[in-house]
Amino acid sequence: MNSNGRRVVIIGGGIAGLSAAVYALQCGYDAVVLEMGEIPGGLAMSWGRGPYTFETCLHWFVGSKPGGELNGIWRELFDIDRLSFVDYEEFIRIETEHGDCLHVWTDADRLEEELLRRSPNDAKAIRDLTHAIRALGRFHLLDPSGGLADNWLNILRDLPIFPLLSKVGRVSGREFGSRFADPLLKSFFGEGDVGRLTALAMVLSLAWMHAGNAGYCIGGAQAIVRAIEEHIRGLGGTVRCRAKVQRVLVENDAAVGVELANGERVMGDWVISAADGHATIFDLLGGRYVDPSTRRLYDERETFASYVQVSLGVGMDLKDQPPMLTRILDSPIVLDPATDLRNVGFRFFHYDPTFAPTGKCAVTSVLPTRNSTYWSELRARDPRTYHAEKHRVAEALIDVLERRVPGARAAVETVDVSTPASVIRHTGNWKGSMEGWLIEPGQGFRPLPNTLPGLKQFLMVGQWVMPGGGLPSGPMTARPAVKAMCRQDGVPFVTRRAAAETEVPVGV
Repeated sequence: MNSNGRRVVIIGGGIAGLSAAVYALQCGYDAVVLEMGEIPGGLAMSWGRGPYTFETCLHWFVGSKPGGELNGIWRELFDIDRLSFVDYEEFIRIETEHGDCLHVWTDADRLEEELLRRSPNDAKAIRDLTHAIRALGRFHLLDPSGGLADNWLNILRDLPIFPLLSKVGRVSGREFGSRFADPLLKSFFGEGDVGRLTALAMVLSLAWMHAGNAGYCIGGAQAIVRAIEEHIRGLGGTVRCRAKVQRVLVENDAAVGVELANGERVMGDWVISAADGHATIFDLLGGRYVDPSTRRLYDERETFASYVQVSLGVGMDLKDQPPMLTRILDSPIVLDPATDLRNVGFRFFHYDPTFAPTGKCAVTSVLPTRNSTYWSELRARDPRTYHAEKHRVAEALIDVLERRVPGARAAVETVDVSTPASVIRHTGNWKGSMEGWLIEPGQGFRPLPNTLPGLKQFLMVGQWVMPGGGLPSGPMTARPAVKAMCRQDGVPFVTRRAAAETEVPVGV
C-alpha cells in the first residue's frame, strides 16, 4: 500500500483493534496495535491446557457463508476461504433432570415440526417464530460506515420485513418467550441475559443459522485472530503484545499518542481505542472528556453479565452429545454469594478436532454472574479461599455432568476455571462483562458515538460502541471509524477484498 505519511496508534488487539489496523493500512496509514496480553485476541480467546484447547468466545460466526450477510466485510480483513466452518444441525438441547427434552434445530422446518409435536397448543406462537426465522434470514444489516446513498438498496430490499423487525425488536426475550405455554421453550427465550435482550437478537441468530450463514470456525476465535494478524503484518503493520497503555497523550485537546506502563511513548497522528470503554474514558483519559450523556451511559445502561467458566478435558468420545446443552437443575448451583443458577449450559467441542486428542473432548460451561466485585476482591485479599471456591464450583459442575454422562467424572483429565477476576485481569473489560452493552427492547442495532466531546484525532471502536457486542462489532465499528479518519484527512477510503484482490475505492 502507498503510504499517506500518517500514523495511527491503536489501543487493544481484539477483533475491533485488529480490524481498525487492516482498514487503516489499506488506506495508507502506518498502524501499530498495542495489546496488553501475551497474544492478540482480547475476549476472542482460546488457550491450551495440556493436550486440550478451551474456547471462551466463538459460538457461531455470522458471515461464514460465501455471499452471505457480513461475508464480504470479513473478506476485507482476511482470507476467509482459508478457514473451515461447521454448521450445526442442532443448535442447542434443553433438558430437565427428569428426562424432558427440547431440541432446537437450526432448520426452521425441522424446528417447527419439533415444537408443534411438543406443544400443539402453542401452534400460533410457534408458526410466528418459524416465520420470523425464515423471513429474517434474508435481512441485510445496514452499513454503519455509510449514509442513505450507501444503504438504499438494502433498505429497499428489507422494506417488506420492517414491520416484523419492529415487532420482534420491541419486546424482550422474556416477553417473547411468555407467549409459549411449553416451559422449556419459555426457558430458551427467557433465561438470563437472553431474557433481558431484545428478542430480535436471538431470532436473528436462529435466522442466520437457518440460512447457513452462522457456522462455527474450526480452531475457534483464535483461528480468526491469527488470520487477521497475519494480514496486518503482510500489509506492513505492527502488532505489539505485552504493551499495556497507561494513558493517552493529549496536546491542545488532540490525541497525539500513548504512554505505556513502562514509560515508553508511542506517538501518532491519530489514536483509536479498541480497549474497554470505561477504562479508556475514565482512566486513560482521566475523565477529562465526559459530557452528561456519556456519564449517564456508564452510570445507567445495562451491560452483559460476567462469568465463571469451567473447562474440562474429558477422556471420552462425546460425539453423541449435542454441541450445546442446557440442563435445568432440581437444586441450584450456588456460584457466589449473590448468584444461584438453576440452568447450567455445557458445550461439547467434539466438532472441533483441534481442541482435543482423538477419542477425547473439550467441554466448557459458562456460568453468568453480575458479582464481579466479589471474585476480584476475593482473589486480591484471600487467594487460598479464591482457589478453593474455584475448585468447589468445578466439582459442582462435574457432578452435573456426571448425572448427564455417567463415567464423565472418572474421565476428567484436565480442569481449568476462570472467573470475572480472570476476565478483568487479562482483558481489562469493565465489570468483567462478556460482551459490553445489552441491546434492550426498542434500541435496535444503532451504534453509539465513536468520538468524545472536545477531543480531536481520537476515535473509539468495539463492543462499547456497538451494543450487543460479538465478533461483528469489530469490523462494524472499525470500518466507519477509519472512514471518518480518512474523510477528515482528505485520504481516499480504500478496501481490498481477499476474493478479488483488487482495490475498491469507497469514497473520501
